[in-house]
Amino acid sequence: MSEQLPPRPRKAPTAFRTISEVAEDLHIPQHVLRFWETKFPQLKPLKRGGGRRYYRPEDIGLLRRISDLLYTQGYTIKGVQRLLREGGLGEAEMALPEPTESAPDSLRAILEDLEELAEELHGLAGR
Repeated sequence: MSEQLPPRPRKAPTAFRTISEVAEDLHIPQHVLRFWETKFPQLKPLKRGGGRRYYRPEDIGLLRRISDLLYTQGYTIKGVQRLLREGGLGEAEMALPEPTESAPDSLRAILEDLEELAEELHGLAGR
């Protein structure tokens, strides 16, 4: 039998959070958050000794928007990068139009993103 850990106390909304806290809150694996940092230069968590990441509230807000665009609205990484380049993802832009890519184009872009990720992972494994 394993003991359950007591629930973690809630931090203030303005508090910085570790990558494990953010991953748990957003239901996104830590490796995906680190990967997104390589794809979205707007994500800049503070890094302290030992490379430990601390996410500011604005970083977490951006992560939520990126997650929604990728996982709920069906954008590709390149599509979200384009949105960020063309003016960011401010609160007023949360009501974005539906993606206009056709299904085959969207799938092709997803395949390209996955191939890019696979190449990066192979590069990391060879270190």
